[in-house]
Amino acid sequence: MKQGGRISVLKVMKLLYLADREFLNRYDALILDDNYVSMDHGPVSSRTFNYINGGYPDLRSWNEFVRDREDNEISASSDQLTEDSLDELSRAELRVLEHIWEQHGNKTPWQLRNWTHRNCPEWIDPEGSSRPITYQSIFEALGKENAQQLAERLQEEMNRAIADA
Repeated sequence: MKQGGRISVLKVMKLLYLADREFLNRYDALILDDNYVSMDHGPVSSRTFNYINGGYPDLRSWNEFVRDREDNEISASSDQLTEDSLDELSRAELRVLEHIWEQHGNKTPWQLRNWTHRNCPEWIDPEGSSRPITYQSIFEALGKENAQQLAERLQEEMNRAIADA
């Protein structure tokens, strides 16, 4: 939508991570309900990265919006993708996504990578592997005084959602 329907995987992964991080900062909640890892090129939303890499080929809701990965890019599955078609997202989520795009949408994938390395202290260089990023470490990096309690509450909510699914 914003990038002509195509975007590099590296850039979209950084933008999605930053959006979820900003949503945590504002609302102590997640947009993606994902887990996070430090990878060589910065923080990554783990499950979303698996979707992009084709890890869940039968997921209809994903395929409704995203085409298969081609080279190092993904694209929207429809030229008709609009805010109205994103009705699963709240206004607050859309505002945060728009805010992140305004702040970082003009950056190249490599500029975003470098920006997250410098500005996301929860990311620790995994030296060729991956390392989990805890919700607590994100809350701490955001300066939340009750980081442990927020992380525990968030994890409990995610566990309940998984159990109810």
